[in-house]
Amino acid sequence: MAYLEINEDAIDFTLPNKNGDQIKLSDFKGKKIVLYFYPKDNTKGCTIEALDFKAKLDEFYDKNAVVLGISKDSVKSHCNFSNKYELNFDILSDEDATVINQYGVWQLKKNYGKEYYGIVRTTYVIDENFKIKNVYKVSKVANHVEKVLSEL
Repeated sequence: MAYLEINEDAIDFTLPNKNGDQIKLSDFKGKKIVLYFYPKDNTKGCTIEALDFKAKLDEFYDKNAVVLGISKDSVKSHCNFSNKYELNFDILSDEDATVINQYGVWQLKKNYGKEYYGIVRTTYVIDENFKIKNVYKVSKVANHVEKVLSEL
């Protein structure tokens, strides 16, 4: 499935957070939503990205934005990851990759000559009217969060 495009409607979903609470995307209508998909808890790039969002969260709030992360990791994994790094925003578990597929971020990847399917690090910015405002296909996490923040 392809990425959602700018000006398309965001696809609503409900997924559990680290506590097992069900978080519904449309509950955030009226706010900007920074929805980022990442490959795996506790890996170098994903940890850096999460800590960057954590450090800038108040600035996102000042711009009427919420931050939500999604990966295929379990609720238990998210709980451990979130607690270990004291994350101050929700990361959501999509173990069956339903939402990951709907947003087009489950793709063929290549690493050291091997091909496999996985999450392509991607951030969607959704506006207050539930429209896709921007899509960031992230190759390097350095300065990514700052770029998203500056363009909000």
